[in-house]
Amino acid sequence: MNKHNIIIVEDDEITALNLNISLQKHGYNVIAICDNVTQAKNKISTLSPDIVIIDISLQESNDGIELAKIVKKKHDLPFIYLTSYSDDEIIVQAKQTEPYGYIVKPFDPSSLHATIQMALFKYDLENERKEDINSLKVDKLNLEKLLYSKRASDKPIVPFGGNYHLDISICETFYKGKKIKLTKKENAFLRLLVAQLGLVVSFEQAMNYVWDEHGATENSVRTLVWRLRNKLETDIIKNASGIGYYIEE
Repeated sequence: MNKHNIIIVEDDEITALNLNISLQKHGYNVIAICDNVTQAKNKISTLSPDIVIIDISLQESNDGIELAKIVKKKHDLPFIYLTSYSDDEIIVQAKQTEPYGYIVKPFDPSSLHATIQMALFKYDLENERKEDINSLKVDKLNLEKLLYSKRASDKPIVPFGGNYHLDISICETFYKGKKIKLTKKENAFLRLLVAQLGLVVSFEQAMNYVWDEHGATENSVRTLVWRLRNKLETDIIKNASGIGYYIEE
């Protein structure tokens, strides 16, 4: 197992000592033990751990929760709560910070190890997903280049779907020479489909390009396609079940 670097934030000396011993026995590298938020923030910034274990009730307050918010927002690091609390209100507050796990005092060394491994696995999985989404993003400049390469002649006209064409100079779509009135989002999605004729435009690509990641869901895309189909003269937008949509080349 790779030695993962861990910072412990715990103001009870005995608990911190037991955590340190247990973690080292399981092959982890404890790079700092902090007993207050100020010290923890400094150590996290300078040492960049792989994961942080945070006692919710630091100094008999909810400082652990406030520290977790900083760890998540500023450092984007996985963290696990250490707690002896069963108070519903505190648990609700803790949940809102989206921790990667909980360790209940008194902790079991085997459960401690399993919780850390699951937290690290979940964190890596989330990062892989973020990278996958980023790879699906369609750069606006590249899209313009794709459309430009699909021109039928020296004119800024891209034919598609039989009797349709897209005039890339004015960002308008026509059917048999007649302009189709589209909204900004409908037009953007259609341009995305035309730029990738014959290829499936995934839900993720559509959400990233058309909405620029602002609150869109797969249902947002489905609703947009439904409206767009109602405005087009023929049914040229095809379903790729569960994946997205395409227009045949």
